[in-house]
Amino acid sequence: MALCAAARKSWPWLSRARYTAGMREPAACVRGLRPVRVGVAVAIGGALLGAFWRAHAEVPPPVSNAAALSSPSSSTPSSSNPESSSSGSFSSTVAAATGGVPLTGLTAAELERFERGRDAFERVRGIETGLGPVFNDVGCNRCHNKRGVGGAGIQSAVLAGRLDERGFDALLSRGGPTFAANTVMAEPSTDTQRLIPNCRLSRDGERIPAEANVVARRRTTPLFGLGLVDATPDAAFVALAKRQPAAIRGRVAMVNDLATGQRVVGKFGWKAQAPTLHQFSGLALLLELGVTSPEFLLEQPPFGDAEGVAACDAVSEPEDGGDVERMTDFMRLLAAVAPLASTPEARAGDVLFSRIGCDGCHVRQLESGSSPTAALSERTYAPYSDFLLHDMGSLGDGIVEGDARPREMRTAPLWGGRLEGSSRLLHDGRAHSFAEAIERHDGQGAAARDAYRALSANERQKLAAFLATL
Repeated sequence: MALCAAARKSWPWLSRARYTAGMREPAACVRGLRPVRVGVAVAIGGALLGAFWRAHAEVPPPVSNAAALSSPSSSTPSSSNPESSSSGSFSSTVAAATGGVPLTGLTAAELERFERGRDAFERVRGIETGLGPVFNDVGCNRCHNKRGVGGAGIQSAVLAGRLDERGFDALLSRGGPTFAANTVMAEPSTDTQRLIPNCRLSRDGERIPAEANVVARRRTTPLFGLGLVDATPDAAFVALAKRQPAAIRGRVAMVNDLATGQRVVGKFGWKAQAPTLHQFSGLALLLELGVTSPEFLLEQPPFGDAEGVAACDAVSEPEDGGDVERMTDFMRLLAAVAPLASTPEARAGDVLFSRIGCDGCHVRQLESGSSPTAALSERTYAPYSDFLLHDMGSLGDGIVEGDARPREMRTAPLWGGRLEGSSRLLHDGRAHSFAEAIERHDGQGAAARDAYRALSANERQKLAAFLATL
């Protein structure tokens, strides 16, 4: 335990894993924290607990895949030709008419991996399968469920810290920067008492400390098509940043890949804090469910108290049982959502999208690299994002995470946005229409915002019509 404390003093992120890609935990530190576990038994009723705070989550029935509208128009990533790269630029293997379905053209073995991954993604966990000690919900699909498994959700994660002239304090000793909504004592029962009889956590989740002057909410985003992003070489994002005009040039987020120990390009998460879907999956499982995995062996200390883990945790690490690998397969093989057929009004809006500079950052097309999965290999796709960090001024969430500074946010992909609707847009859901989301842009997005303000009411309607096709 002394070694563990010393490690945390030198590397404070080891005390509470984050979407920040940090260093691999010292094995001795992990062993020092591993409590003696009690037997496995039935614990919290996951479905009842999830229903308590997710009563309105939408879980549509499974749907079959469908071909997209046309084949790729170009093998070169482009952001300057709306006439050739608007709706209809997807390959039929990478995009589907709806969400939650696999890529077409997968082999039988790949489809089996997708199905196993979806099962893991939909699994509801309890204390006996590694839930907690602190968590936001009991299963991935409890949040990612809008318009298909892996979709957006109505939930938000909460982060907080203190930002002043000395820099950003993640409040690690108080449980920050992420603060879980629930603890394993949220629904105490006789099984809870049998599995973790000495747990004394509050039922109310982790409170935001009074010293925090930055509080950020991050809404649940869809996962459709992210295998294409995962298959895109780092060099493509580096080159894209170099091509952008200086006034809006994005910054490549350089983060740690825990699998290789290398500094690589971050692409996933609101701050581009995760470099691969595998690491993104492990981080999410830990931060949202409190479930450890081989790359993230340290539990989330409730309220920042590492000594409180043992009494409230009934399963030895790693707790995922291989689910990180399975969920990575699911996300990697999940098809993107194809745009709707364009109308004259939407086509006019497509041109305006370029004219006012939206596609300077919301880049229309990228191309994946070579992949052992043929359906992902060298495919043109249309995410409407550069996956780079941009200084968004007042729109930034104030959190330092990974390589991202307080005002920096990763460009949000717009593909499949119509399945989310326009009632909760931007990272915290503060915007309730396309118009409001654009009006909120600041920093490097201010020029496009100002150009939008100069449009006529009719032109704004055409732009909204185009966005509604994505």
